[in-house]
Amino acid sequence: MNYELRTANSLLGKSALVTGGAKRIGRAIALALAGAGADVTITFRGSGDEAVETVDAIEQLGRRGFALECNVRSQQSVRHAVASTVAEHGRLDILVNNAAIFESADLDQITLEQWDAIFETNTRGPFLFAREAIPHLRATRGRIINMGSLGGLHPWADHGHYCSSKAAVHMLTKCMAKAFGPEVAVNAVAPGWIDMDAEPTEQTRRMVTKTPLRRTGTPQDIAAAVLYFASSASFITGQIMPVDGGLGL
Repeated sequence: MNYELRTANSLLGKSALVTGGAKRIGRAIALALAGAGADVTITFRGSGDEAVETVDAIEQLGRRGFALECNVRSQQSVRHAVASTVAEHGRLDILVNNAAIFESADLDQITLEQWDAIFETNTRGPFLFAREAIPHLRATRGRIINMGSLGGLHPWADHGHYCSSKAAVHMLTKCMAKAFGPEVAVNAVAPGWIDMDAEPTEQTRRMVTKTPLRRTGTPQDIAAAVLYFASSASFITGQIMPVDGGLGL
């Protein structure tokens, strides 16, 4: 995908922070923001090699890239990441809370450790990053984009802890929008079935038959929605945008 052709430097001079930005959807978001002109910091936990590759790709787009190891569950680690981002780029305009855990489990078999791990990453992480970043975002009249999920809008029986954590992210997005206005707009993108396998699985084929647009989503589809909220949606806040090809209808 040619990010430079699609974005026309709409974020030139701005600084973005993408949690979990080393690979998969996070990498696509980081590259889309860089293609639009932003300098981009990414955080990673166990994907150091991928983080180096993503920073190199950001710099090939002519922007400054920066990678930080960060545990989004840790208040101290989050504070360090936000402070380091501002020190590196001099400002913060866009926060994308992308880092998350996805896991399948029968609801009556979920352990306390599994439940807590999902919520600590998927819900506590966005709260901590927003809380630490908000003084800097207010100064630049910036944006927060949280990563929700179609599973936060529709119940999936074998993903009860994941769905619950993402439903919480959706409500947190609305609370942030009220609390952080008028300076900062806060929205969420809710991906549907995003296929990142080399070959389509049987589950992917079933999802395609249920999707009006008759295909699965791509990381670039999600990145485009994030870029919309980051660059052009100046009078939109508190919204949850499903990006699912109509799967949730």
